[in-house]
Amino acid sequence: MKVLDIGCGSGHSLLYMGERSAGELWGIDLSKIQIETARDLLTDVAAPVQLFESPMEKDPGLPSNYFDLVYSIFALGWTTDLQATIQNIHRYLKQGGTFVFSWEHPLHSRARLADGQLHFDKSYHKEGPYDHEAWHAPAIMQQYKVSTYINTLIDHGFHIEKIIEDVAITEEDREKHENRWYSYEKATKLPTTLIIKCRKA
Repeated sequence: MKVLDIGCGSGHSLLYMGERSAGELWGIDLSKIQIETARDLLTDVAAPVQLFESPMEKDPGLPSNYFDLVYSIFALGWTTDLQATIQNIHRYLKQGGTFVFSWEHPLHSRARLADGQLHFDKSYHKEGPYDHEAWHAPAIMQQYKVSTYINTLIDHGFHIEKIIEDVAITEEDREKHENRWYSYEKATKLPTTLIIKCRKA
């Protein structure tokens, strides 16, 4: 398979794909440091590697109708233009190709857990950029409703196959994340993650 990682970061997911016999490994990331880190990490993989330093809203010269699989692991919410990003991904994929992405569930950042109760201090309906409070430095991310993701995919020619909001957590994770942004207690009340799998129709 020819695979493309949108927001590839340090390249570990591409390494995972390479270790499972992917035919070609492609990645795009906004950060020059992350691209350099990924390039070093992927030096010894058997598959050819192509990495691009670019925002996901822009096409850095990737081939059209080429990839069997495009995926994005906790990166899509950094886009400043969801429409352009989804349009690019649709163009990159072969007919029948798969796009899978994960991102923080849009409800999760709208609610705060205090004394075992959820308090909604931000509107779920308000979309656009916001400074994510879980980061110590300013981190401007985009808030979109679940319906916005779904409708954007449909509008750009994707057939949605699966949506996952379930939480699966080990006892070790439960202890590690106690009193953190992704806490076990909050996860029992709200989904932490949204995962959507779709296919280019």
